[in-house]
Amino acid sequence: MTRHRCLIVVPTLNERDHIGPLLDALVREAAIIDALVVVADGGSGDGTQGIVEEAALRHDRVRLIHNPKRIQSAAVNLAVETFGAGADYLIRIDAHGAYPADFCAVLVAEADATGADSVVVSMKTEGAPGFQAAVAAAQNGRLGTGGSRHRMGAASGWVDHGHHALMRVAAFRAVGGYDESFSHNEDAELDHRLALAGFRVWMTTRTVMTYFPRATPGGLFRQYLGYGRGRARNMLKHRMVPKVRQVLPLLVAPALALALLVPVHWIFALPFLLWAGACLAFGVVDALRSGPQAIVSAFAAMVMHLAWSTGFWLQLMGLRPKGAR
Repeated sequence: MTRHRCLIVVPTLNERDHIGPLLDALVREAAIIDALVVVADGGSGDGTQGIVEEAALRHDRVRLIHNPKRIQSAAVNLAVETFGAGADYLIRIDAHGAYPADFCAVLVAEADATGADSVVVSMKTEGAPGFQAAVAAAQNGRLGTGGSRHRMGAASGWVDHGHHALMRVAAFRAVGGYDESFSHNEDAELDHRLALAGFRVWMTTRTVMTYFPRATPGGLFRQYLGYGRGRARNMLKHRMVPKVRQVLPLLVAPALALALLVPVHWIFALPFLLWAGACLAFGVVDALRSGPQAIVSAFAAMVMHLAWSTGFWLQLMGLRPKGAR
């Protein structure tokens, strides 16, 4: 098999609406940076695999492999195991996003220039008018992210974590790749192991990826429930202490549980009401600057906080919903 300098991996599961245009763009970049594009599909039932197979017939730089474990961490590991020999760089692409035309080329240039073992990027979120746009606004703001650097457009520099984009294959293999027991938060968990092994992570502002968030409150809640569980597993595995920006959201689920004691005394509802009031007040202030949509954004942020906190505590208590990994 022909060896390529870069391995571009795209985990997919029912991405029919996005995968075709994404592959067309990646193939153009692959020719410039000498890359192989591997789509690791988790068993799509919407025609995604057919679109990839058709692209593979037209482009000799495209491959499709089956990811029986379905989750993204396993998809990337499998692609590296199958096609990573001889590659210098692994580039991870989210099928549910949009990228500049030179995204991969900029990542490679940054890695070459800085000597970084991993190059991460900032992530901005966009959504269609309605609830998705409100979620996007929440995820782009401090109320929804807590000030996370890769969400707030911080300057380029060395970081402990960011949105995964490029990694040296040698570094990825040296720490054992992604932990496949993680369905969420596998990127932060891997970054922690990279740091322990002495590898360095560089966040670049020369490029950025655009993410399209969940469009319904239920979908958003399930997503952040998984994020909370993943963060708890990460902290338990590595005996980590929560960051300050994570402590306040952790209190939301206990506040809701405490509010159930309102029949005993109204004061039990006070912590929950203070949190809800603070979120809505933030939304009202923001609405005065940017319009009434900010109120819906505050509600979206509340869904994110509650789901994240609930998932975290469920994981700590060893509880999991029926059918969860």
